Parts: sequence; C-alpha cells; structure tokens
Amino acid sequence: MGVDPLVLARVQFALTAATHFLFVALTLGLATLVALTQTRSVVSGSAVHARMTRFWGQLYVVNYAVGIVTGLVMEFQIGLNWSGMSRVTGSVFGAPLALETIVAFFVESTFLGLWIFGWDRLNRWVHLVLIWVVTLTAYLSAYFVLVANGWLQRPVGFEMVDGAARLTDVGALLSNPTAVLAFFHVLFGGLLTAGFFMAGVSGFHFLRRTVEVEFFRRSMRIGLVTVVVSVIPVVAFGGMQFEYVQPTKRGGGDGAAAAVADFSARFGPDVYMPPRGAQVGLGLMVSMWFLMVVLALVALVKLPFGRWLVRGRVFHVVMILAVPLPYVAMVSGWVFREVGRQPWMVYGVVKTRDALSPGVGSAAMTVSFVVFTVLFAVLFGVNVWLLARFARRGPEGAQLGASPPAEPVSPAMSPTF
Repeated sequence: MGVDPLVLARVQFALTAATHFLFVALTLGLATLVALTQTRSVVSGSAVHARMTRFWGQLYVVNYAVGIVTGLVMEFQIGLNWSGMSRVTGSVFGAPLALETIVAFFVESTFLGLWIFGWDRLNRWVHLVLIWVVTLTAYLSAYFVLVANGWLQRPVGFEMVDGAARLTDVGALLSNPTAVLAFFHVLFGGLLTAGFFMAGVSGFHFLRRTVEVEFFRRSMRIGLVTVVVSVIPVVAFGGMQFEYVQPTKRGGGDGAAAAVADFSARFGPDVYMPPRGAQVGLGLMVSMWFLMVVLALVALVKLPFGRWLVRGRVFHVVMILAVPLPYVAMVSGWVFREVGRQPWMVYGVVKTRDALSPGVGSAAMTVSFVVFTVLFAVLFGVNVWLLARFARRGPEGAQLGASPPAEPVSPAMSPTF
C-alpha cells in the first residue's frame, strides 16, 4: 500500500517553497542594504563604503544565483503536481505569476547582470541606478507573488464561468489586503533577515580578531540599525493581517463554526478545520518575534557606543547565533498561513485534493518527492557553504568588481629605448 499522493505532494511543496523563501528573504533585504551602501559610496566618495558594497554585494549575488535555481524548480513542480488548480483558476492565479516572471527574469536579472559586469566600465551614477533598479524590481517581483498567494487566501475580483475562474476586477486582485499587508510584512522581514545576517558576519570577524575593524564596525552598525528599524514594522504588519485571517484558521469560535456549516452545505461533509500544525507555526513565530524584539532593544542600547560594537565577545556570539531567528520566524509564519488554509487550495473555491494533477500515482509521486527533496537539500547546502566561504574571506577576498590582474609583458614585446 503506497503513500497518499496528495500527502506527498503537499509535503513536497511545503519543503521546496519554504526552502526557496529562505533565499528570497535574504535577497530582498541584502539588495536594499547593498544599494544604500553603494549610494553612500557614490555620493560621499567613501572608500570603506565602496569596499563594503563589493563584499556584501558578492554575498548577495551568491544567494541570488542559487535562489533563482530553486525558484525555477519550484515553478516546474507547480505545473507537474497541481495542474488541477491551473485548470480551474489559471486565468486569475496565473496572471500575477506571469507578471512576476517578466519582472524577475527579464528586468531584474538583466539589470543585475549589467551591475555585476559593469563595474568600473560604466559611469558610477549609472552603475548606482542599476542596483536600485534591481532592488525595486525584486520588491515588485515579491509583490506579484504575494498577489497570487493572497488570492488563494482571500479570493476576490473573479467569477466562476463554466467551472473556471474568470478575472473581473484587476484592482481588487492587486489591492487585496491579504497581499498588500503580506508584502510589507515580507519587505521588512527581508530587511530584518539581512540586518541579522550582516551583524552576525561582522560578529564572526570580530571574534577572529580581524584587522578590518573599521570595515566591520560600520557593517555591524548598519546591520543593527536595520534590525532596530525593521523589527516593529514586521510585528505590526504581521498583526494587521489577522483582521483578514480565515475564521477556520483562528482555531475555533462562532465564526469558524459558521464557516464549517456553510462549507458543509455547499460542498458536502468534510474536515474543514485545519491541522493543529497551523497553531504550532503561529506559536513558534510569535516566540521568534519576541526574541528578536529583545535583541533589537539590546542593539538599541549598544548603537550609541561605537567601541561596544567592536568589543564584547559574548555580544558577538549572540549576534552569530541570532542569524537563524528571522528564518525560523518566517518559515513558521508561512506554515501558519498555508497549513491554516487547508483543506482549501483556493479558500472556499477549490479544495486541495481537487487541485492535484489527475493520474498522479503513488510511485510517481514518491520518485518526484525524493528527487525534489534531495535537489533542494543540495542547493541549500551549497548556498550555505558558499556564503560561509566568501563571508569568512572578508573584504580582501571579495572578487566582485575586482580589476583583473595585469598580464605580464614578455621581453620580446617590451619596448626598447
């Protein structure tokens, strides 16, 4: 007796989507900090900020490159396992995803390539504009993805025609509160992730007694300021979303009972309350938020004293250990958001079992599950290894934007006088 293909498909998508989102969070935040650092470098002519742009920019490029691969694999998985959803809701759900593809792969990646290979070849102001275009299109890409996901959570602006969803109100789709609030939540969550990442890497180099004291003191300050500025908006926009949480996701009450009764009348008897895993995800997310708020308060105390950022080995260890906190919080929040929607793929419209591709058997789904899981585990491991490797080298090992070594001139080609 094989494993239920629906269970495997759901677990597979959970693992791959959560892994991909880990790349996205750091990419969004680090792109912004790199753009701000390069702006300071171009405007003031600061040499240390120019070096910071190259070092942190290199880590950003590594994370972006591996993240793109995970995104491509995940999109392939959607088409492979969830064609039932595409058949019913493709004209609505697919529209923002198509826009995301255009933005991410045709605009963001093009300008990123120009930024990478245009170092010292383009005017410094033009080069600065490139990284800002990359950053803004990254946010636009994230917004379109969340528009698609927000519609799954709270379907608006459509009507059912002959069993298929048809878009009737683009404005309602794009301004859906479950998408807009989630976008700002993710935006500040990405900054929070990048802030802890920058502070953690700086703390690592201080523990190693780095000679680049000024470089990592400034980096530590930027990271901690980012944490302090971002942590409250993350909590605020996360809390604001509860106004639009589905009644069944809240774990009980009159609203949930009314929703269950309505669904039973419209779709027949079923288990319309989500698994308890959704509440576990919520609890873990709130716990991570609390820890990060405490660390932000500690950072706020330390920021006015520059020497405190360089000294204090315990503080540096804490910053290193804090790097995973925003990742855990975001994955936990994603579990609450997505598991809490079950048993619906599109809440109140399409059940998850009906969204599964027809004819997908247990054997094929098992093979797919193993292949995708191993692939994503390898990609995640490679990304961690590359980030650790380039971060450990420090600014002297940064190769992004470095001038190629001059070719030696052979005696036969050397000028004579």
